[in-house]
Amino acid sequence: MTQHRTSVEVLGPWSLAISRAFWEGFPPAALPGQRADNQLQTVFCSDTDWSRVEAQVSQRDDVAQVTVIGDGDLDAAAAQVCRFLSLDIDAREWPDVGNRDPVIADAQRQLPGLRPCGFHSPYEAAAWTVLSQRTRIAQAAQLRSELIRRLGDDGTFPTPNRILASELDLPGRKTEYLHAVAQGAVDGVFDAGALRAMQPGKALARLEQIKGVGPFAAELVLIRGANAPDVLAHHERRLDSEILVQYGPHATIDEVSAAWRPFRSWAAVYLRAIREQRAHEITSAATQ
Repeated sequence: MTQHRTSVEVLGPWSLAISRAFWEGFPPAALPGQRADNQLQTVFCSDTDWSRVEAQVSQRDDVAQVTVIGDGDLDAAAAQVCRFLSLDIDAREWPDVGNRDPVIADAQRQLPGLRPCGFHSPYEAAAWTVLSQRTRIAQAAQLRSELIRRLGDDGTFPTPNRILASELDLPGRKTEYLHAVAQGAVDGVFDAGALRAMQPGKALARLEQIKGVGPFAAELVLIRGANAPDVLAHHERRLDSEILVQYGPHATIDEVSAAWRPFRSWAAVYLRAIREQRAHEITSAATQ
């Protein structure tokens, strides 16, 4: 095992504490128990060589200290950490979105320095879409945890080759679809850099070629898997509902999102986070 440490200048607003809290409440890939308040720790499979990587991130002003430990390409692993934490995005113009849109300005005040944290890789995001199809979130999370326990490498999601080599006992067509996702990963369909470099429409079409990946799933893979910062989700009902709450009964996502460029994904994540925060507060109040 080799350790690699690098310092990354983060351009624009960033709070590790806020971002970590957001990820801790992200049911599809929630962080395990953290050992230190001022750090973020996780384990994942490198999507360059599928080796196991341990990662630790800390913040000092606008610099991220990223430490990765593993046996593979650790430069690529560190870059992957920056990608799934959105640390590789130049967000110096993100406050300008709030200047143009008071709803987003309010969300920015409530979640100062939040950087959208996604899945460790587009492959893991696609696997989640399969596990969560027509299934309650809690049950899908249990299926994911069981796959990690049986086929993962000490806490990581199973590699594509392990999925392909295994006879899975999953509900419905999930085994068929998860095998298709794993084969797509082997074939390079879920290359995050390539997906980000494409026009969103082409990237979504590429993803929808995988059996079991429909329009909603493709958007989730691109936005929360590749962590593309400026993709507009047209198939997320909860986001559409929040837009009606925040902007009025006749608002449409195409209209309001014009002010969000070049951070349409970020603005949508902020709105969803505010919605979840409000729902949690209402639930907490109801149980007191």
